[in-house]
Amino acid sequence: MSSARLPGTPRLLRALNDRAALELLLEFGPLTRSQLGERTGLSKVTASQLVERLEERGLVQRVGEQAGGRGPNAQLYAVTPSSAFVVGVDVGPDHVIAVCADITGAIVGRAEHSTHDTDDPVGVVHNAVLEAAAQGGASLADLRRIVLGTPGLVDPATGDIAFAWDLPRWHRGLLAALREDLIPDVFFENDVNLAALAESHDGAAKDVKDFVLVWVDRGVGLAIVLNGRLHRGSAGAAGEIGYLPVPGAELPRDVSKRGKGAFQQIAGADAVRQVAREHGFKGATAGDAVRAAIAAGTKGGPVLDELARRLALGVAAVGVVLDPPLIVLAGEVGWAGGTPLAERVQHEVAAITPVSPKVVVSAAAAEPVLRGALLTGLDAVRDQVFGSTVE
Repeated sequence: MSSARLPGTPRLLRALNDRAALELLLEFGPLTRSQLGERTGLSKVTASQLVERLEERGLVQRVGEQAGGRGPNAQLYAVTPSSAFVVGVDVGPDHVIAVCADITGAIVGRAEHSTHDTDDPVGVVHNAVLEAAAQGGASLADLRRIVLGTPGLVDPATGDIAFAWDLPRWHRGLLAALREDLIPDVFFENDVNLAALAESHDGAAKDVKDFVLVWVDRGVGLAIVLNGRLHRGSAGAAGEIGYLPVPGAELPRDVSKRGKGAFQQIAGADAVRQVAREHGFKGATAGDAVRAAIAAGTKGGPVLDELARRLALGVAAVGVVLDPPLIVLAGEVGWAGGTPLAERVQHEVAAITPVSPKVVVSAAAAEPVLRGALLTGLDAVRDQVFGSTVE
């Protein structure tokens, strides 16, 4: 090692220790200086210097005292919640929902705005973001990252929306407009990909490195996680399973005209409602129709059988290519169908292919797209804030 590198070594070690301490405080805090020292393996003196350094930078704060045996009570420290804020946004054809969280992950604000009767997507997002932030006591200047979950393709090269069949007002160039209007750190991500991140963090795929999430809602989508990382594809189109050619559906020759793909035609919400109606079950939504079929017991079985047969066409295609150990059903129809539908899909896939992945229903928290957006934003912001603790 050259001598030119040596002066940076103590600084690097301090930064690593600071980052470790902040992560411990997030997971186990509040903690005393002594407890931080024990968990990091640092001496009492070094741990005290670390806490003082982080306190001076406003990243940790005193939140109370811990009574001890002899001597004065020990001060308890925690990460300062207001040291950074992130906003996650779920963009749909009917509304925009924005949720603001502080750096600890605590949700501090929420706003929902309709997208009907407006040709100004930037204005709708702007209002929702600022309202959610204001509820948490944060201004626009306090926001470090905004992550928007949107249906359709997100171009990996530019980060912009390339195609979203049910959001006609969302188009290329929108990302630049939002960054100019809000903050530079605005990012798009496919909504189903975000749902998969939520599933991986605290859902049915927790601690599973390879899995596929199948989203059955107003549209049909899919997210692929390989070795713990999202696979987006060269054009951001990995997972656009709605366009999978399948028997019994017309192949659209020009998807740029927003025609529905073949698999979308047989497995999307409209098709699910049609299957339910043919068997005498109705509902305001596809999920309602499926729940009605399940509530009917054996009489509703044919509905689930037919849906499983259709969904298995898409799952089987993915299965024989990727051979994942786990398939997670999510979205309105996936949640409504629950275990009865998941078990039928698993059985059908095993019957028509040489692979037999386990198929389960999503166990992620409510609103997984928003949850995934916040997780994505928090990971990035913590890297920024915690990774720059030493000047």
